[in-house]
Amino acid sequence: MSESPMPALPVTFRPGRTRAVLLTAGAVMFAVITAVALMLEKLGPGERASFIFTAALFLGVLAMLSRPKVVADEDGVTVVNITRTRRLAWAEILRVNLRPGDPWVFLDLSDGTSMPALGIQPGIAKQQAIRDARALRALAESRGTGPDAG
Repeated sequence: MSESPMPALPVTFRPGRTRAVLLTAGAVMFAVITAVALMLEKLGPGERASFIFTAALFLGVLAMLSRPKVVADEDGVTVVNITRTRRLAWAEILRVNLRPGDPWVFLDLSDGTSMPALGIQPGIAKQQAIRDARALRALAESRGTGPDAG
């Protein structure tokens, strides 16, 4: 297994292809549902508004699903998952895991918990996710205190 080059900071890891698919599908669905609502002559203004509201709701959900990312900078890592954002100092990250079959990276933390980092997920782009996980692991190992410290 070859070592991953250390990325320059700050660096953002996010599932680019998945994000593009979700946002494109959301925009297309919004456009189609809105067009149908406007073209149906038998719909009243309230019904048209409900169609457009539903289309906006679908777009909003897909936009929320495309939100995950992991941002690493000099001071630590910001993990943005679907509905929550958490800031971690480098010393809090003991290990970066992406095992075969995992849906995304897991961070083992110094408080004994494990945290999912949905910004690195092997779904559509498995090799990119593996490279990103290795890069984040290398950053955590070089900047954190590690499990053997103090």
